[in-house]
Amino acid sequence: MERYTLNGLEKLTGIMADTIRVWERRYQIIKPHRTDTNRRWYDDESLKHLINVSILYRNGIKISKIAKFSESELEDKVEALAKSTFVSDTQIDSLILSMIKFDEKAVNEILLRSIINIGFEDTFTGIVFPFLRRVGIMWHTGMANIGVEHFISNIFRRRLMIAIDSVPPATAMNHLKVVMYLPENELHELSLLFYTYMIRKLGHEVLYLGQSTPIKALAEVTQYWSPDIFVTGELSGLLYEKPEEYLKRLCKTFSEQKILVSGSFADVADRLNYPNLFALRSVNDLKLLL
Repeated sequence: MERYTLNGLEKLTGIMADTIRVWERRYQIIKPHRTDTNRRWYDDESLKHLINVSILYRNGIKISKIAKFSESELEDKVEALAKSTFVSDTQIDSLILSMIKFDEKAVNEILLRSIINIGFEDTFTGIVFPFLRRVGIMWHTGMANIGVEHFISNIFRRRLMIAIDSVPPATAMNHLKVVMYLPENELHELSLLFYTYMIRKLGHEVLYLGQSTPIKALAEVTQYWSPDIFVTGELSGLLYEKPEEYLKRLCKTFSEQKILVSGSFADVADRLNYPNLFALRSVNDLKLLL
């Protein structure tokens, strides 16, 4: 059983902590546990219930009415709503519910419905990555089970790998050669995989080196493959005390290549203002920089 603070519930559900307190007091929506020092904490069942409540509340049902629903009525209404609407917040909430239940079938159904209705690219940019931003803080601070992170991340990873494999290889004479990699000790590769999919879809050739790649390995690859562009990123901002030094070294070592950096590196790239270094924050940035 996971323990969530009131602040954690706010981050995961999007409902303000003050509102949660009011709903507790006035409607008994959820009941907090108490520590020995009388601090609130909440369990998985409280989180699931509050997410269900938030889905209905955001879709126009009054809280006074929601409070009267039995648990089964609440779940039935949320399930029907999730299948009939493609509002991103509702889909994100549904993913969180499926994640904390370790319900792989439900996660895949949510993804498949979304891909069919709005397409693969919009599913990841509009639902998957906002979902990851919402729950990411819980993983980084240890407020959520690391097993949950691995469970959901691997489902997304499989989807991305299937999509990448479905794109035919580059055939145009003027296509670019792009190396995709993450710095040493960086393991979170979902964004890199998504950019790999987009670059291949745009008709360019990709060499995917993946997680925790040292600069020495990049130099060896460059000798034999002659890339035009490197794409990398750093998610947490915790790997390097001085990320500027890493990016300076990268730019000087590969002065002939364009280097696109995402995550916490993007802000550093703006400050450094190197001629071959570019911040990558969106798919639109990627299309403009290729």
